[in-house]
Amino acid sequence: MIDQELVVRIRKLFFGEHWKVGTIATDLGLHHDTVERALDSGPRPSPPPRSSGLDPYLDFMRQTLEQHPRLTATRLFQMLRVRGYPGSARQVRRKVGEIRPRRVEAFLRRRTFPGEESQTDWGSFGCLPVGGAERRLSCFVKTLTYSRNFYLEFFLDQVQESFLLGHVHAYEDFQGVARVDLIDNLRSAVLERYGPAVHFHPRLLELAAHYHFEPRACAPARGSEKGAVERTIRYIRESFFAARTITTLERLNREALAWRDAVALQRRWPGDERKTVAEAFAEEQPFLLPLPQNRFDTDLMVPASSSKTIYLRFDRNDYSIPPSAVGKALTLIASPDLVRILLGKDEIARHRRSWDRGRRVEDPAHIEALLAIKRRARGSVASARLLGAVPEAERFLEAAFHKGESVAQHTDKLLRLLDDYGAAELRAAMQEALRNDTPRIGSVAYLLNKHRRASRRPAEIRVEMTRRPDLEQLYITPHDSNTYDQLADPGAHDDDHD
Repeated sequence: MIDQELVVRIRKLFFGEHWKVGTIATDLGLHHDTVERALDSGPRPSPPPRSSGLDPYLDFMRQTLEQHPRLTATRLFQMLRVRGYPGSARQVRRKVGEIRPRRVEAFLRRRTFPGEESQTDWGSFGCLPVGGAERRLSCFVKTLTYSRNFYLEFFLDQVQESFLLGHVHAYEDFQGVARVDLIDNLRSAVLERYGPAVHFHPRLLELAAHYHFEPRACAPARGSEKGAVERTIRYIRESFFAARTITTLERLNREALAWRDAVALQRRWPGDERKTVAEAFAEEQPFLLPLPQNRFDTDLMVPASSSKTIYLRFDRNDYSIPPSAVGKALTLIASPDLVRILLGKDEIARHRRSWDRGRRVEDPAHIEALLAIKRRARGSVASARLLGAVPEAERFLEAAFHKGESVAQHTDKLLRLLDDYGAAELRAAMQEALRNDTPRIGSVAYLLNKHRRASRRPAEIRVEMTRRPDLEQLYITPHDSNTYDQLADPGAHDDDHD
């Protein structure tokens, strides 16, 4: 503490001599905080107002702003310039900010009965990376106006189906429905409005009819009408979401409801600070409308078809279908977790929904069915001869392909070896090449030649078909030689007719 005489001296130097605080502190050997406290110990005289070039025009400015309170400072500056004002527009803007009349709208405190009203809105919470994509993170919030209990759920979009699903989950969480739901003018809720007349979305009206509540749309740009849900979203943003590490959407929603139960429901109820929000909700819950027996179906249902491939494109991802469904009229049904595909009333495909972008979601059975069709189709091409005579050739060609060899060239050369050596020798050579991990045409040719030399059998002469290329692909399936022996045996022939 410093004595009163020193306080008087400090104030005299500051207010009378206009010394700075630092100068006074240095001169008197005091800390600047001590000087500040001495200056704050008594009333500071306000400095005399400084004259301004706007002073002669202040009355005109006030009258003009009283008549036109929304007039811009730029327009008022132009009006002053015509009347001889020599100053800058910056001074006019500063003065307009001081003297513009402010009309503060007065509100009554809204009071609702228990179970009477809920308020619903979306809150935007940035983006969430999912795989290689980035999805917009939004929070569906429904607040009971009386008790201030609320339901929250994060989604990766704000589409109609997510909006409806948020309602269904909220009603199941509350175990009841408020009689009136106050909704912002969302595209998923309001299609069009003209003054007080509103055209609601047909799906929202279906939901309202199912749960027996009345939807009401707020007036445009009147956030005060749904202040309960607006404050709830701000509370979620500041108390729960701020500085939170997000790993998955499922975990975020679990943590959100756990925080709601442990923290938000334990706060003081605005209607009576002696109660918690949880206690107020316990009083309100019996007044809510009961839930219907059946849950409202919120899944997205759209027509779909694929003209060529076994994939359907949905939400920038591809989902496989059976090959038999290609080219047919299908129905795609999507929920946040599943994508189902129907042919008529029959479900032909079911996949876990991907929230990534550019992904191919496949059922191995669909791929295998397509490969089986392709294998059967090989009977109409030249390679059918090779696979028909030596089924092991398919495994050999697959191994050669993984070694970087050309399947087409190998097929052509194997057909030539089949003509020269026969199916039995070619099969044995292929099997030996596979065991040696040398699935190449050169290895097979070497093994065939080696075995022939060891057996001392002469090489077969190949018939050239250059003059009849149409006969080169002609192939007749050889029969077992025993068949011809039976035909040549007279006794066997007679027995067949007995």
